Amino acid sequence: MLTKDHLVASGTTLFRWRSFALTAFFPAMTIAILQGEWVELTFGDLAGRLTEAAALALIMLGLGLRIATVGHVPARTSGRNTRGQVADTLNTTGPYSVVRNPLYLGNALAYLGAALYTQSLLLPVLLALVLMLYFERIIAAEEAFLITQFGPRYTAWAADTPGFFPKLRLWRRPALPFSWRSVIAREHPTWAGAVVLLYVIQMATSYVEGASLSAQTGWHIALACAVTGQIVLMQVKRYTALLRVAGR
Repeated sequence: MLTKDHLVASGTTLFRWRSFALTAFFPAMTIAILQGEWVELTFGDLAGRLTEAAALALIMLGLGLRIATVGHVPARTSGRNTRGQVADTLNTTGPYSVVRNPLYLGNALAYLGAALYTQSLLLPVLLALVLMLYFERIIAAEEAFLITQFGPRYTAWAADTPGFFPKLRLWRRPALPFSWRSVIAREHPTWAGAVVLLYVIQMATSYVEGASLSAQTGWHIALACAVTGQIVLMQVKRYTALLRVAGR
């Protein structure tokens, strides 16, 4: 098998399991958590707080990029489908005008932020290397599909638009107006997942360091809101048309 074909084949497999594939990285995160808040223990409280602030900023930047992308895309594009590729329209405006894979870039920033929140400096570096191989293969599979679907139109756009590192000077106004209802309908699992992951990291780290878990009131409230919001929005999507937007 040619190297290109191998990338596409492995990318197709990863695409189907992309919602769960990175759970294989949890053992490394567990090891980092068991070592305690390394930055704070080594360099002091201020360094620890700055590291956590930087981690949260990365997560918010990643989620913000996803919101900016999903808010403008039409139906049957940029979705959470896992059984096969779906693209009725080629997105080339808005975030897609400056980078071909804004959702994966947003994911990468959020993942790296979560890794940094453990205050391990090695974990984000290791995760970055894994993500390079991971996304390279998924993107190769998606590009093979899009070339088949859109042909010269896709290759012409891809020739001018970077794959992962944005060129802001290429910005073009989104073709569709922003829709918060579309964003909420599509992105609420991502937001809830981010809160749950940060909660687990915070609680596990506090436990390792002997801190009181009951005193983490803010985190308990955040988790309760995330879980409640997820349940409510799932029911709203299932039983009402409140979050449905024509063509989205």
